[in-house]
Amino acid sequence: MKVLPRAPIVVAGRSGRYDGYNHDGRRGQRDATVLNTAMNKVFAGLVTRGTLTVTAADGQRFTFGDGSGLPVAVAFADRGAQLAFMLDPELRLGELFMEERFKVEQGTIYDFLDLVLRENADEPDPLWAKALDRVRFYLRRLTSLIGRSAAQANVAHHYDLDHRLFRLFLDDDNQYSCAYYEAPADSLETAQLAKMRHIAAKLHIRPQDRILDIGCGWGGLARYLANVAGAAHVTGITLSREQLALARQRAAASQISDRLNFELTDYRDMAGTFERIVSVGMFEHVGFASYATFFRKCRTLLAEDGVMLLHTIGQCDGPNAPNPWLTKYIFPGGYLPALSEMLPAIERAGLIVSDIEVLRLHYATTLRQWRERFMARRDAAKALYDERFCRMWEFYLAMCEAAFHHQNVAVFQLQLVRRQTAAPLTREYIGIRETELRAAEASVEPRR
Repeated sequence: MKVLPRAPIVVAGRSGRYDGYNHDGRRGQRDATVLNTAMNKVFAGLVTRGTLTVTAADGQRFTFGDGSGLPVAVAFADRGAQLAFMLDPELRLGELFMEERFKVEQGTIYDFLDLVLRENADEPDPLWAKALDRVRFYLRRLTSLIGRSAAQANVAHHYDLDHRLFRLFLDDDNQYSCAYYEAPADSLETAQLAKMRHIAAKLHIRPQDRILDIGCGWGGLARYLANVAGAAHVTGITLSREQLALARQRAAASQISDRLNFELTDYRDMAGTFERIVSVGMFEHVGFASYATFFRKCRTLLAEDGVMLLHTIGQCDGPNAPNPWLTKYIFPGGYLPALSEMLPAIERAGLIVSDIEVLRLHYATTLRQWRERFMARRDAAKALYDERFCRMWEFYLAMCEAAFHHQNVAVFQLQLVRRQTAAPLTREYIGIRETELRAAEASVEPRR
């Protein structure tokens, strides 16, 4: 989240109750005035369109923007919350929302994030914010040294949550990655099916192919590749015990159980040769320091005439520091790669990039549908966990949706080969194969 201190634009304000500090002294009033002045500069720089009303800790209200659009109103519960937001909004805003010290009184937390982010994608950060971001950027080398035990713990933190939580907002096939919207009005189920179809087409699967799915989730893509795309065998590996259990359960209940295998295995410990390798939504957890290891291992596992498809969230404007709130609460060890970080490691590993596609805004739509489903079933999530957890997940889904809308974040699909001739030389085959797969989908058993 960008913070831009500019001259204050106070459209409306009033005196209100004080926040309880230094009732009888001028120092408390002076401190509140200084804090409110600084806050005004921040929000005046962030919001020039729309309508945002901010209630400060001392009860004063300030309105920003041009009065257009649906109004959004927020409030700071205490002066400490207001100061924390000013000093480190990337970390503290989410924490304050979880603690109910930053309250949304009109609209939603997504409406607030959308309002403050949409005008500022190309604006420079202040010097102090740049310095803090630079420190976090250089620390990524240390935090991205992810060994096997750390990788297991990081995955367990998020993916070993109660599987009933994910069922509240995911599609029927439990696809927990960016969907592919061939039409803006597509449902989540339609778009997730299109994503699997698109990936399968790019893999150019032959009947004899053995496939390795690195980070297989609950096994939906693996089942599609065997059941619809016709692969000879698919091995899925994950570090999540919860995902493994459900993937195995669904495989056992299918008519293709003999062509599916799911294992609790780190990619670094895999052996064998596979004609096709796919990895969707896993590379974000590899760690910057392990890129060379990951791609060297993939080259070792990939057959000489093999094809690999890597689907990952990434930074479109170059390397950047990981978001501190997401790292602390949602995805420990997570890091979004830039192409400039991935490509050198791919080249040094001896792999060839045969195709790159950038999916822009598809994830914003996916996240919007996830968020709407989660909020519609919020009471069920609260029954599984608690109010603080629900606020944390609401902020997670809203923040990510806003980032994909307004910041330089997208999804990269990289097709990699060992030989120039392993994949077709033009992209025409992708559309042809998608048409074939769409027809095959109608004739196979339900994948879930």
